[in-house]
Amino acid sequence: MMTANEIRDSYKKYFESKGHLIVPSAPMVIKDDPTLMFTNAGMNQWKDIILGTRDPEPRRRADTQKCLRVSGKHNDLEEVGHDTYHHTMFEMLGNWSFGDYFKEGAIDMAWEYLVDVLKLNPADLYVTVFEGDAKENLSRDDEAAGFWLKHVPADHIINGNKHDNFWEMGDTGPCGPCSEIHLDSRTAEQKALVPGRELVNKDDPQVIEIWNIVFMQFERKADGHLEPLSMNVIDTGMGFERLVRAIQGKQSNYDTDIFQPIIKALGDKAGVTYGQDEKTDIAMRVIVDHLRAISFSIADGQLPSNAKAGYVIRRILRRAVRYGYTFLGQKQAFIYTLVPTLAQEMGGAFPELVAQKDFIMKVMKEEEDSFLRTLENGIRLLNGVMEESRAAGSTEIAGEKAFTLFDTFGFPLDLTELICRENGMTVDEAGFNTEMEKQKARARNAAQVEMGDWHIVGETDAAAGEELSTFVGYDYTEYSCRILKYREVKQKKGVVYEAILNQTPFYGEMGGEVGDSGVLVNDEETIKVLDTKKENGVSVHLLERIPAHPEAEFMACVDVDRRRATEANHTCTHLLDEALRTVLGTHVEQKGSLVTPDYLRFDFSHFEKVTPEQLREVEHIVNERIREDLPLQEYRDTPMEEAKKLGAIALFGEKYGDKVRVVQFGSSIEFCGGCHAQSTGRIGMMRIVSESSVAAGVRRIEAVTGKAVEAMMDKQQDLVADLRAMFNNVPDLISTVRKAIDDNAGLRRQVDEYKAQRALQFKAELIEKARDINGMKVISGIILVDAQAAKDIAFQLRGQFSENLVVVIGAIFDEKPSLTVCFSDDLVANGLNAGALVREAGRLIKGGGGGQPHFATAGGKDPEGILSAVEKVVDLVTGK
Repeated sequence: MMTANEIRDSYKKYFESKGHLIVPSAPMVIKDDPTLMFTNAGMNQWKDIILGTRDPEPRRRADTQKCLRVSGKHNDLEEVGHDTYHHTMFEMLGNWSFGDYFKEGAIDMAWEYLVDVLKLNPADLYVTVFEGDAKENLSRDDEAAGFWLKHVPADHIINGNKHDNFWEMGDTGPCGPCSEIHLDSRTAEQKALVPGRELVNKDDPQVIEIWNIVFMQFERKADGHLEPLSMNVIDTGMGFERLVRAIQGKQSNYDTDIFQPIIKALGDKAGVTYGQDEKTDIAMRVIVDHLRAISFSIADGQLPSNAKAGYVIRRILRRAVRYGYTFLGQKQAFIYTLVPTLAQEMGGAFPELVAQKDFIMKVMKEEEDSFLRTLENGIRLLNGVMEESRAAGSTEIAGEKAFTLFDTFGFPLDLTELICRENGMTVDEAGFNTEMEKQKARARNAAQVEMGDWHIVGETDAAAGEELSTFVGYDYTEYSCRILKYREVKQKKGVVYEAILNQTPFYGEMGGEVGDSGVLVNDEETIKVLDTKKENGVSVHLLERIPAHPEAEFMACVDVDRRRATEANHTCTHLLDEALRTVLGTHVEQKGSLVTPDYLRFDFSHFEKVTPEQLREVEHIVNERIREDLPLQEYRDTPMEEAKKLGAIALFGEKYGDKVRVVQFGSSIEFCGGCHAQSTGRIGMMRIVSESSVAAGVRRIEAVTGKAVEAMMDKQQDLVADLRAMFNNVPDLISTVRKAIDDNAGLRRQVDEYKAQRALQFKAELIEKARDINGMKVISGIILVDAQAAKDIAFQLRGQFSENLVVVIGAIFDEKPSLTVCFSDDLVANGLNAGALVREAGRLIKGGGGGQPHFATAGGKDPEGILSAVEKVVDLVTGK
């Protein structure tokens, strides 16, 4: 039986023998495409070729691509673990043809690989073809059906509807009919009862799609109509996990050698055996699947966070932790311990897992620890909500409360429901869903963007391979240009326009460097360029308006001051990277950066706080390199192997082409496509502003250069001068300030002692005025202390009088009233609830509050009502 690694290698070797270039997987995390956060299909890295903005040579390519599907159109997250074939992270084996072979070639090669190389039984294979769509004026794909008839009988060819057999990149863009190959892996007895063709696309776990062959031949426009693509494209995708399952004769993807070593390691850790209990089996499948998604994302540079792609990764990790916590009894971080097993199994095909194993484990452990603390806090909060519901005579948790636990504290609904069931309560799920829909509607409204169709202005020859747009910004900040095409973009803030120029000096935001701004100008008009983005390899210019004559020639002029400041900061990140490696060690790797005209931000791997002494040493090294005025040495269009020989540093998670640009300043040599100072001396000077932690094992430095350093030093000098003036310009400022701090601390101690004495006095007065009512010791009154002091007095009284105690304290401090209510445990057992009483009495001081049955507080705005509030509680307790 072939192993998973052998099957992957056989695919590559087969398509290499068919003239395909075998390319490495692109990163799973996408950084230069605003329409996608993650690679969710093998074709993502070829979008620019398909859209005609990049040379299609070589026209035959194949790879195994890391993919992630958790949100949007391809949302598989909630299915994962509950069935045997859905995954978050998965491998997509793919082969592509860009204007080379089309339907017949793709079908013939797919069949030959499955049947002749992998020896699948042809009788178990079914194929689908697009049945057509009258509304789109599209006929059945008889061409593909005819080519399939060379390999399968007619009853193994099944018509598929538009949903299943017409592939679209999105609401707009390339699309076309597709053919799916389905495998029937049922037993002979099952096949005899029901023909396989009747179960295709019917969600049968044993009759599954293993390969999809997309025939891209159209482009969907914004108004919905279809136009032919300038170049026919073959895009195939075969789910590696499903293929291995078929070859190894398993009933589940999780039974293959892709997952079993990790499942065994998890079972050993948790003390459970896979296959003995459905609930623990689901939990184990969730965890081993999510382990892969999280590990590959971190290796590609995406750390868990609260925003965008980082939030998706955090959700996946927390889902895994939750299943381990609930069903496997894992109350401590544990998922990170499975990373070595994953690296051992998949590190041969994906070496980034081995290279970054320790870093992945560090990040994952800290995230697990953090969420486990969140779970503990959430359970505590949920207990309070359940107590409140019971006190109100209800056995149902309000949907709004459950949503607050989810949205504010990260506490998931299914865990809320589970804990409530264990306590004989339910959750208003309809109310929760209503709140969720409100939040989604708010998010949709905030992010709504409507893109118009591109209006073509100039003639292009994309089919012949000519580039639509040429970037000249490394050498020029002004350049003659024409607008090739433009479109209207409607956003919540208003309407802007995107334009693509035939030649542009404007740098499009990419690699952490912000985009250029400036103007397009000619004798007739001046158009502001607000920003520049990089989309599918092309610079897209954001214009305030479209010229009156878009066909005219313009001079594209970059804001030079802004560009030079950005260049200085970008060059400084390279010097900073090298200096950090010199001071802290070669384990330092860049994990992200932001380069703006005003400041730079640099994230790097390091497992402890950088000391002030180390930061100062880093600063000194960088400033020494600046004073050396090292010239920019640039190697453009350098073959990858030559670039590596130069010693250039490549970053994990970045996508590099066959040819790269290398930037060198002295001994600092890096792959880089950004804009740089012509020499380090133009940076002027660098000062580090801050150093902090952004994630487990990742530190962040923010720094400024040039004029910003001058401004920073001026501010610091002014601060010292002002401070010195406050102390009558004493010569030894530090000693004087230290003495003032010590004197202040001494005075504060005296004040605290006085307040403590006053509190004891107030406590004694309250005890002296205590009343015995209905067998209860009622201690109540108004005192002039803050809310914290009132709380301390209440708990001292509770410790002094352990039975039949009622404490009601009204306090006024800085003209703000507060109410404190406290009961002994025996009165709470008899039904008294301080939280409920304080909420009602709090209205009399125009405020509110709450707490637990034995202790609660309220704050308000009206001190005039504090006496009435105290009397109200006493009356409610004593029954007056």
